[in-house]
Amino acid sequence: MLSTAEDRLKNGEGFMTRGKRKIAAILLGASALTAPGIAHASPREDALEAKLNALAAEVAELRQELASERASNAQLAQAAQAAATQATAAAAQASETRVKVAALEARPTAPAEGFRSGSTTIKLGGYLKMVGSHSHFSNGSVATNTLGRDFYLPQTIPTTVGGRSFDGEDFTAKQTRLWLNLDTQVAGHVVKGYLETDFQVTASAAQNVTGGGSQRTTNGYTLGLRRAYVQVDRFTLGQDWTTFQYTGALPETTDYVGGAEGTVFVRQPLVRYAAPLSKQVTLAVSVENPESALVTAGGTTTLESGTDHMPDFAARLTYTGKRGEVALAGLVRQVRGESTGAALVNNVTTAGATGSGVTATGFGASLGGKLFLNAKKTSDVRFIAAYGKDIGRYVGLNFAPDAVYNPATNQLTDVTVLAALASAHVTVAPQLRVNVMGSFQHVTYDKSLTAASLAGLNKSAWSAAANLFWSPVKQIDLGIEYRHGSRELVSGASGTLDRVEFAAKYSF
Repeated sequence: MLSTAEDRLKNGEGFMTRGKRKIAAILLGASALTAPGIAHASPREDALEAKLNALAAEVAELRQELASERASNAQLAQAAQAAATQATAAAAQASETRVKVAALEARPTAPAEGFRSGSTTIKLGGYLKMVGSHSHFSNGSVATNTLGRDFYLPQTIPTTVGGRSFDGEDFTAKQTRLWLNLDTQVAGHVVKGYLETDFQVTASAAQNVTGGGSQRTTNGYTLGLRRAYVQVDRFTLGQDWTTFQYTGALPETTDYVGGAEGTVFVRQPLVRYAAPLSKQVTLAVSVENPESALVTAGGTTTLESGTDHMPDFAARLTYTGKRGEVALAGLVRQVRGESTGAALVNNVTTAGATGSGVTATGFGASLGGKLFLNAKKTSDVRFIAAYGKDIGRYVGLNFAPDAVYNPATNQLTDVTVLAALASAHVTVAPQLRVNVMGSFQHVTYDKSLTAASLAGLNKSAWSAAANLFWSPVKQIDLGIEYRHGSRELVSGASGTLDRVEFAAKYSF
């Protein structure tokens, strides 16, 4: 089409050139005939001039048409180039998609996580764990199949003056743990449930299994409740770790706790509300189960009074950042017991005697944290420190009593505890890691009590441990640990424990 327009334009321009020559010749002749006067145009000249103007208009139209066709062709060329580019990109994307699809098809299909029961998703998890240990007690023996033999519990270290040393070997699978995680969406609310159990929380199988159980034959142990709670949005209701505790400080250890004297450690029923104050800060407040652990001056037996009138109140402020986490917690409680004026009793009436309430106010604070040592967060430092008055059952698995009853004044006297635990978790290779830890607790009793009346109570304890963990395959952990622990009474009597322990754990 473009060539046709160009040809027409060329022909029009040639005709105009020839027409102009003829007109010029006619004008020259006319001028010669009429000179020196003014020449007048004839009808033929007018016709020629009109024809010339028409040709000029046609040429202008042809030029405009040519320009339009050239612009249209340029647009067509650009569109063709864009289409070619898009086709190339689409072909490349299709090829990449085929590669991804082939890779996905070649990958084994992962099993669905958990299973459904109605509208609830249920997940089962936990670990199987076996522990073998050799223990050396410096000043006396610890009965077989008891907590002090199963794991490090400083208050069970014998302190018999002049007692002979004792060695014992123990193998146990009591620390095996099972849990259920439940998740349900109810009318736009997030409802979660958690149930956790193990076999370590009972002191002796013979006390709990029909027909008894011992290391001689079946090694049968009772399944014990650890945690059981429901979460509805920001509320937690049930049995869980106390809000006063920072569980992230617990070290990786072959032991059940690890550095027990230095850490806050309580699981109990509670009602807790947790609210985010910002992206990094969370506030949790709770009302928790009260229980007072009391001792009468001159004795060593701990009494659970069971006569508390007020719940314990706890709060925790947690900051979470890229380098770690820090938690500050506080605790306020009433410690209460019933007394006859001469001794503590479990109930208001004992053998016909009417008791009266004796109380003390307890409070404490704890600071815990986990600080990462590298960007991959495979190594870290963990710590927790606690200080308080009349909070003994919350620290060191009740290493110290909450308060001591003084029969002479018919009052509860205060007990102050200071405790700390620190550990370093270092990954030295993808499958190999090292942990070192140390902890202590120091107990101070009211000065109104004599040393003789407190002689059999705990004054201090400390321990240090180091271990090596190897994970030959995913979910399998093999660890070996050495621990040294020491316990001292107010009287000055003391004892030590040295333990080498091996653990094998399969997590699922």
